[in-house]
Amino acid sequence: MTGEKLADRRIPVGDDFLAPEAVAALTPADLVARVTALKPMIAAASAEAERLRRPVDEVWSALRATGYFYIYVPRKFGGLEFDPQTYIDATLAICEACPSTGWTASFAAEHNWLIAQYPEQTQAEVWGRTPYVIAPSVAAPPGKAVRMDGGFRLSGRWKFGTVVMHADWAMLNAMEDMGEGKPPVVRMMLVRAEDVKVLDTWFMSGMAATGSNDILAEDLFVPEAYTFEVGPVRTGRGNGGKVHDNPLYAAPMLPQLCVTAALPSVGAAKAAVELARKRLTVHTKMGGQSTQVDKPAAQMRLARADLMVRSAELSIRQAADENLTLSALSDEEQLPHRLRLRAQIAYAVSQCLEAVRTCCEASGSGIYAMDNPMQRILRDIEVMASHIVYDMDVSTELHGRSMVGLAPNSLLT
Repeated sequence: MTGEKLADRRIPVGDDFLAPEAVAALTPADLVARVTALKPMIAAASAEAERLRRPVDEVWSALRATGYFYIYVPRKFGGLEFDPQTYIDATLAICEACPSTGWTASFAAEHNWLIAQYPEQTQAEVWGRTPYVIAPSVAAPPGKAVRMDGGFRLSGRWKFGTVVMHADWAMLNAMEDMGEGKPPVVRMMLVRAEDVKVLDTWFMSGMAATGSNDILAEDLFVPEAYTFEVGPVRTGRGNGGKVHDNPLYAAPMLPQLCVTAALPSVGAAKAAVELARKRLTVHTKMGGQSTQVDKPAAQMRLARADLMVRSAELSIRQAADENLTLSALSDEEQLPHRLRLRAQIAYAVSQCLEAVRTCCEASGSGIYAMDNPMQRILRDIEVMASHIVYDMDVSTELHGRSMVGLAPNSLLT
């Protein structure tokens, strides 16, 4: 142990899962309405979530009660198995109220898609124990997996453990050494949350409320059936497409992740546009004789921000649907499409960031008061946009190389 302070996390007791018949009765419209009804509560708790550096317990419990976290659990195992557009609709409602809480919830729901990539018996065991999984999925820096009888010994320390503060499971990327001259195999290892340590390391200027603390595993045994090779899942060739008929579970992994991580930026930008719209009616610049609502420049700025967000949302929605079709292509054929979708979604996130900055630039110093949600939105989206999959230089270079017939120069494809 490092001697560092442990985080004050909330491992679920597991006594608040919905009855199977209640889950089966939920329609997409029902789910979206139930989540949307929580927007005032989530927004009112956003400052407290930032202070606590994790989602507020009462908000998280309310989200659990809606059925939201069942959204990507297959029907075969008692889940909702809803389509990506329903997932986007429900998730945006959370993200508009609090982007950081939305970031955490969106990953928690989507990571059940990853559970569908484990062997079928493992899926049955996991969802039999917890009808949905709340789990971080952490990749960097990768841990070390040493093969032994029946499984692996896992050790490592991972950063950016989004979801870990309310998790009952954890998914940890690790490298299996295949011997001299052979490339290592990357495996996703599934472990119980109580078997890892969570270090109190998440002190950030933005996205503070996500509680994305470091995770530590020390010589932890993981049965082989609770691991999968990441390589096939990148192209949609994992167990998800073999066990489940829905093309959702055969979608390539990176665009799936990109959509999930982009939604909080859209929610943040939509909230910023609405705040800016309301502020125009009351904000008079020093020396001015009328509110900004009468100023053409302010009207045009608001319109540009609104159009950027609308364009970004449409682009992300299109990418989510297109990704469901890519597994029908060979690995070679789908690669340029995956790279383009990554760049397309990264560009959409950059539009959202620009929209928020556009809203802030002419809104006066008052928006930077700590009790004004606009300053938190700005800080949150700036940190969100720094995620590696949204690095515009990297994503556009990969797309550009593909367009001229050059191979990728990154492993993150």
